[in-house]
Amino acid sequence: MSKVDLATIGQFVGQEVTFGGWLTRKRSSGKIQFLQIRDGLGFIQGVLVKAETEESVWEKAGQLTQESSFYVTGTVREDPRSPSGFELSVTGIEIIQVAKDYPITPKEHGVDFLMDHRHLWLRAPRQRAILRIRAEIISAIQGFFDERNFTLVDPPVLTPSSCEGTTNLFHTKYFEEDAYLTQSGQLYMEAAAMALGKVYSFGPTFRAEKSKTRRHLIEFWMIEPEMAFVDHEENLNVQEQFIAHIVSRVLGNCKAELAVLERDISALERVLPPFPRITYDEALDLLKEIGMELPWGEDFGAPHETAIAEKFDRPVFITHYPASFKAFYMKPDPNRPEVVLCADMIAPEGYGEIIGGSQRIDDPELLEQRFAEHELSEEAYGWYMDLRRYGTVPHSGFGLGLERAVAWICGLDHVRETIAFPRTLYRLYP
Repeated sequence: MSKVDLATIGQFVGQEVTFGGWLTRKRSSGKIQFLQIRDGLGFIQGVLVKAETEESVWEKAGQLTQESSFYVTGTVREDPRSPSGFELSVTGIEIIQVAKDYPITPKEHGVDFLMDHRHLWLRAPRQRAILRIRAEIISAIQGFFDERNFTLVDPPVLTPSSCEGTTNLFHTKYFEEDAYLTQSGQLYMEAAAMALGKVYSFGPTFRAEKSKTRRHLIEFWMIEPEMAFVDHEENLNVQEQFIAHIVSRVLGNCKAELAVLERDISALERVLPPFPRITYDEALDLLKEIGMELPWGEDFGAPHETAIAEKFDRPVFITHYPASFKAFYMKPDPNRPEVVLCADMIAPEGYGEIIGGSQRIDDPELLEQRFAEHELSEEAYGWYMDLRRYGTVPHSGFGLGLERAVAWICGLDHVRETIAFPRTLYRLYP
C-alpha cells in the first residue's frame, strides 16, 4: 500500500491509507484509545475501539508515548468536529521507536529551557505555525520580485569593508587579509543594478551588537532590492506594494496557522496602500505633543517608534531624517541638504522599523566628499566609486529585515521565535 501524507488526507475519504507520524498525545477510556498524530504536514486523530481492533494493534497503541514514531494504517472518515475535518479509524500500527522521557511535556516550561531544547521545541504547534508563515512570507517575497522582473543576485558573505563602518561587525581573517561577516549586501546590489536594472538579494547578515532587546538577532536574513532610474518617491511606492503583497499572501494562505497563533487578523487586514507618510520633523512634533520631546538631530529609539506607530492603523513611513546620523551613501534633499531622501517603515503594534531605504548618492564629487567626512578608505571603496564614474544614474533601494517582519505578521512577543535556530547575544546552541 502506498503511503500518503496529512496535507492530502482529504482525498482519501472512505479509503484505507498508511502514513508515518509521531504521537503528539494520547487518551484512553479503557475501551477506546484516541491518538493525536502529526506527520509534519498536518494533524489527525486516530481512533481505536477495543472491541473492533486486533489485540496486537491495541497493545501497540498502548505502548506509544509522546513523540514516539510509527507507521499507522486506517480508514479515513470525515469528522466536522475535528480541526482537520477528518479522523482515522486505526487498523494497523508499526512502531519505529518508542520515545522515552521526552523532555518537553504539556506543562509550562521556561524560555531558557525551551531554547536549550529548540531542536525539539520546533515540533510544537505554535512553532510549526510560525515557521510555515515564515516560509509563506519568503515565497511571497520571491513572487513579488519575480513578477516585476527583478533579478536575484547573491552578494558575498565575507567582505573587506562594510556599508556603515566596521564597529558592529564580526571580524575574521581571510588568509592574510582582514575580512568581516556582512551586515548588508546593499553596496554590491548597487553594482548589480547598474548591470541588470532591478535586482534583489536574499541572504543572511550579521550584526555584532550586544543587544538583548526583543527586536534583535545576531544573525538574521535581509531582503535588499536595488533599482536603477528610481527616485525616492518611486522607492516608497514599491515598498508599500511589497508589504501589502506579503500580508495579503499570508492572510490568504495561512488561515490555520494564524488561528494557532491566535493572531488578530483585523490588524493585518488594514495593511493596504497608501501608507501614511510623515517627515522626521513632523515625527518630532508628534512626540512633543505626547511628552516625548527630542532635540532635532537625535535618532528615534524603540519607545519613540512605538509611540509614533500608535497614531496610525497601518505601517507608517518616517522620511527625511538628518544626514548627520544616516549612512554616507544617502542622497541629500536638493531643497534641504541637511536631511536625506530616506525613509524608515515603522510597523504597527510596537514592532518598530521593518524597512529602511533611501535614494543613493549618484554624484561622484559628493560621494568623494562623503568618503572624506566618514574617513572611508578610497582603496577599500574604490570599486563602489567606479559606479559613479562610469554611467552613474539615479537609483534607490531598501532593506527588509525578515525576522522583524515575521514577528509583526505573526504577532510574536520576541523575534527569537521567528527563525528555526536563533542566534542571540548569549545563545549559539543548539
